Amino acid sequence: MATTHEIKVQRREDEGKGASRRLRLAGNVPAVVYGGDLKPVSIELSHNDVWLASQHEWFYASILDLSLNGDVQKVLLRDMQRHPFKQQIMHLDFQRVNANETIRTAVPLHFLNEDTSPAGKAADVVITHELNEVNVTCLPGDLPEFIEIDLGAMVVGDIVHLSQLKLPKGVEIPELALGADHDVAVVVAKHGRVEAEPEETDEASADVPATKAAKDDE
Repeated sequence: MATTHEIKVQRREDEGKGASRRLRLAGNVPAVVYGGDLKPVSIELSHNDVWLASQHEWFYASILDLSLNGDVQKVLLRDMQRHPFKQQIMHLDFQRVNANETIRTAVPLHFLNEDTSPAGKAADVVITHELNEVNVTCLPGDLPEFIEIDLGAMVVGDIVHLSQLKLPKGVEIPELALGADHDVAVVVAKHGRVEAEPEETDEASADVPATKAAKDDE
């Protein structure tokens, strides 16, 4: 079962750039909730609470419980706008989810036992993560916070494809239904490049100008 996380919000009456600016100065974040059979609703959240939540992986890939005075709506984070250089979240978009309707979202990948695998122990082997997340479809209650990939037996030359991921019950990867060309590599173990050693040169003779060398021979 998916884990849910509660975030307290307040309804936002004033809208527009000026109102959003005042909210941010007061330490809050403007946001909107949309989707389902209800109209979009403008809300505000504590910036400190949102900032702390944003440091966790679950904030981006879990069902969130937005609590408005005890009225809870289940949502997914769909968009986050950040300040270009300040540590500040500018705006959030949340989408309501229905327990009986399939959702599509990105789920992080967790790579296990990479360092202890034969490929991970080899000095000349590089393990590359081609993907760090994967798009899945499932019911909200089946949404995993992450998908684990055990690399403990990986050796040089191995490739882990999308079709090899062990998915929780009720979870599917829609790209795999599009054909074999979409069964892309997720992890690759291959030999690293070996830089060619520079050719040895006779530095002494190379540094002596031809004219000087000629005089020395006289």
